[in-house]
Amino acid sequence: MRLTDQFGYDITLEDKEALAAWTSAVNAFLAHGATTAGHLQDALERDPEFALGHAARGLFCLLLARRELYDTAEEAWKTAAHAARTRPVTPREAVVTAALRAWLDGWPSHSADLLDEALVKAPRDALLLKLSHAIRFILGDSASLRTSIERIMPAYDEKHPSYGYVLGCRSFALEETGSYREAEAVGRRGLEFCSDDAWGLHAVAHVHDMTGRSEEGIGWLESRPDGWAHCNNFGYHVWWHLALMYLDQGEIGKVLDLYDRKIRQDHTDDFRDISNGTSLLMRLEMEGVNVGGRWEELAALSDKRAEDGCNVFADLHYLMALLSGGRRMGTERLITDLRRRTKEEGDLQRISAEAGLPAAMGLEQYRKGNYASAFTMLSSAREAMPTIGGSHAQRDVFERMTIDAAIRAGLAEDAEKLLKDRTSKRGGLDRFAEQRLEVCDRMQRASLVMQNERLRATPA
Repeated sequence: MRLTDQFGYDITLEDKEALAAWTSAVNAFLAHGATTAGHLQDALERDPEFALGHAARGLFCLLLARRELYDTAEEAWKTAAHAARTRPVTPREAVVTAALRAWLDGWPSHSADLLDEALVKAPRDALLLKLSHAIRFILGDSASLRTSIERIMPAYDEKHPSYGYVLGCRSFALEETGSYREAEAVGRRGLEFCSDDAWGLHAVAHVHDMTGRSEEGIGWLESRPDGWAHCNNFGYHVWWHLALMYLDQGEIGKVLDLYDRKIRQDHTDDFRDISNGTSLLMRLEMEGVNVGGRWEELAALSDKRAEDGCNVFADLHYLMALLSGGRRMGTERLITDLRRRTKEEGDLQRISAEAGLPAAMGLEQYRKGNYASAFTMLSSAREAMPTIGGSHAQRDVFERMTIDAAIRAGLAEDAEKLLKDRTSKRGGLDRFAEQRLEVCDRMQRASLVMQNERLRATPA
């Protein structure tokens, strides 16, 4: 006999306490809660043959992009597959196991496709939606991110137990595809139903960032101090967003304080936490701020992750830390591993070849002070950069470095072109763009003066 889950679908569980633990795990996952793993472990201990639980655990491991967890994910797949043979599961549950296998085989894009296909038949399953959403986010596939959720939105209403979380996902998808006004409205609406939806809260913060409304963004986050207190490491990321907004306001002291007390208070080596730190320090340095010895902590952790090879977004942020911390050997190991992946099969091959390796070479040249070369290499990767994953806000550090390299190389027209393109995509002018556009204008006016024949000295 099967039980029915909170979304109204059959689930291969017979123990009601196991189902309660699973429901808590799903809800915590939707809310980016720190208790997710504990609830999942409880469910699996109560029913060790719970195939869906094991498959979900495997996908959770892969989302963390840690090489050592790939073995754990492989074991989770084997356990899930064996459990499904022992106690047949529903087609909906079987898809999660298949999605895990696809990712383990090197094709997270296929994993997301499988989950989306299952969503068509079970549209009210918010877990399937969130898993697909998370994988599409890692792949930087904003168009599919939006298509996936828009397709199944008619199945949701205010009575659905996860309605607020689903609106939070939709808000983020809208923001990443440039529908800023609608994204903000949907995100705010979602929090009315699920006040602990940190993803929706942060989606609205993204809108403030992308539309150049940092002062409003500060108010949005600071008026909701409990909105991400329950989170896992995602909480550090929300603090990072607040720091970005203070940076846009020019309040450097506040940014450094948030960095030390919130963003890097706990010296974790999760790639998302390291990316928060490295990208913020790089932004600060581009503003002329001396960040002191803060690079060393990030570089030491990144050195141990240089050959993880799980996620190009992670690799490029590790590389920023290694270069900035003077870790030459770690830098060489990471770039060598990235180059190796350009010749393998799977999604990482394409991402590494088209975006990862040229961007990595650009970062290296930038840190060496070879700005013209850095600009050329970073520019060559620019169109493919969304494929490394993350959000527009997270990848903006590479946009800023490309623009900064152009300015330092004396390429004012190229820098101006990038700044205008960046602004049109963001939907608003921020402090970074305003200041650099002024620099570009001064550089171009100076160039015109130098080219003026009337002002040149002539022989007596």
